[in-house]
Amino acid sequence: MAQEDDVFVTTFGPLDKYVAANDNNPQPLDESGASTGFAVGGIVSGERRLVGESYNDLGVDHPQMFASRRFGDFMQVYSGRQFWPMDPKADEIHIEDIAHSLSLQCRYAGHCIKFYSVAEHSVLLAGWLLPRYGAEIALWGLLHDASEAYLVDVPRPLKPFLHGYKEAEARVMAAVAQRFGLALDMPPPVHEADDRIIADELVNLRPMAWHGRFDDPLGVRVQCWEPEHAEDEFLNTYVMLERQMGRVA
Repeated sequence: MAQEDDVFVTTFGPLDKYVAANDNNPQPLDESGASTGFAVGGIVSGERRLVGESYNDLGVDHPQMFASRRFGDFMQVYSGRQFWPMDPKADEIHIEDIAHSLSLQCRYAGHCIKFYSVAEHSVLLAGWLLPRYGAEIALWGLLHDASEAYLVDVPRPLKPFLHGYKEAEARVMAAVAQRFGLALDMPPPVHEADDRIIADELVNLRPMAWHGRFDDPLGVRVQCWEPEHAEDEFLNTYVMLERQMGRVA
């Protein structure tokens, strides 16, 4: 099993590179590296791919025409689209936005020895789950923190005291589950693995006496990937799991 884990810790061997979805239109870059259109893009597999839509393409004059019909205000996400965190809709959730945001968010509110992203955490979890529970559970593992792309990674001790956060988190995760064809509730193996992986991640925290209560590690290896690498691994793992489930040709 240790050898098997090594294979998955190195992100499943060679993976096919992620290609932006068909609803994303490449846009040219100006000299500064920014898009000459409305869209803002991402770095996928070493090259910049720009995704997004202009308001004119949608047949409207101004984003406020959308905002007046939704609960709460919108946030601009990485791809240049709008997302209403208090009024989430499945068709407004995109894997590129999730991967990019999670690759730039550090676990443990940044109180690590080295930067360790939520994206890497999610890939390690998916890699451990895949050979034991199959692709669908592994995909749930990959996306179990997807709401944090829109609501940020809040430390566990703080969540119960943030009024409305858990409700907002549940609404976003319901939209994520609908968007990616997942069961609405987190499967027990994902919940268990998410708790156990803390024991593996303690190598990146200052040693403390209380660490002894985490004594059942998964056996994965934290590598502290750079954000760009973590983003690529997240996207490529997503494509691999979708193919295993027969969803991608």
